[in-house]
Formats: sequence, C-alpha cells, structure tokens
Amino acid sequence: MTPVPVNPSTLPTPSGYSHGTLAGNTLHLGGQTALDAEMKIVPGGIVEQFRQAFGNLLTTLREAGGRPEDLVSVTIYLTDIPDYQAHGKEIGTVWRELAGPVYPAMAGIGCTALWQPEAMIEILGVAVIPEERLVAPHTGG
Repeated sequence: MTPVPVNPSTLPTPSGYSHGTLAGNTLHLGGQTALDAEMKIVPGGIVEQFRQAFGNLLTTLREAGGRPEDLVSVTIYLTDIPDYQAHGKEIGTVWRELAGPVYPAMAGIGCTALWQPEAMIEILGVAVIPEERLVAPHTGG
C-alpha cells in the first residue's frame, strides 16, 4: 500500500510536510508544536503548549479514525526539560483530559531549539488503528 498523507482541515495547511502519513493501518504522526489556527504558538507556558501540541496530534489521529488508545509510541521534544518536569502533574492532568488513562511507549528528549523559536515542545507519535475504524483520507487536491 502506498503511504497516504493525513492533513486535517482544522490544522494549519502544511507546506513541505504532512501532519500524518498512513501506511496500511499504521499512522505516523508528524511533529506537532503548539501552533493555533492562526499559525501562532499559543501564549502561556509549557502546560498550555503541551495542551495545544498534543491536541493537534490527536486531531490528526482522529482524522484517520484513530483514538488515543491506538497510540503505540509518543516522542516529546523539549527545549527545557526541568520546566516540563516542574509542571508534570498539570501536564498529566491535561493528558488524561485529552487521552484518558492511555500511556503508550514514550520518550522525552531535550533539544536546544524547535522550528518556531517560541515553541517549547514538539510531539510526534505512531498509532496502529484497527481496520474497522480506519478512515482513508481524501487524496484529492
């Protein structure tokens, strides 16, 4: 099967990348920062940025028929690991609010910068969506 891009209309229009790529029933979720609909990083700190970035990732997952429990791997890139750790309880609350008590294999990786200079976090993931819920994205342009 040829990989198919998954680009929800509710997320910023991608240029030079896809929000997700579906290969069979495996969805590779592209890195999501805390961009809002106006292509701006949401104001506030790491908790607000986590909420937006993870919400963006889940929007792409849902576009292909996926649910949070379909996530098998999540990687979080952080420009300030101690800040993330200091807000761990709040971030955990946001995770459970958005995804429930689902915890896939995860990694947190420190980095010096992300694509948008004001971004503090970028989240990417992989999901395996059961065939009965899989929604093939529209490939027309």
